[in-house]
Amino acid sequence: MKILLNWLISSLVILAIAYILPGVHVASFITAAVAALVLGVLNAVIKPILVILTLPITILTLGLFTLVINAVLVVLTSLVVPGFTVTNFLWALVFGLILSVVNGVLHEMR
Repeated sequence: MKILLNWLISSLVILAIAYILPGVHVASFITAAVAALVLGVLNAVIKPILVILTLPITILTLGLFTLVINAVLVVLTSLVVPGFTVTNFLWALVFGLILSVVNGVLHEMR
């Protein structure tokens, strides 16, 4: 039940961020739900591999390179999910940053 609630909240957050940011477009709530699911799977499977592969640069940048990894995952999600588009890498970086902060705050509140 908790996983479904997290998925629903992430979908709503993706819709809200797409409404605020001009460089991110989501066609519908179903698209946002699929994007949240794909982003969650990418974060669970590909992100740990990318973090390990980029560990030296992550250490040199004091962890800020993980923001770039998040942006890459957002861009990959936009390539996989039809109806979810991010116009460029900068909007993906901003989207990933806002999504991480909002999800972190919402998960702390529960």
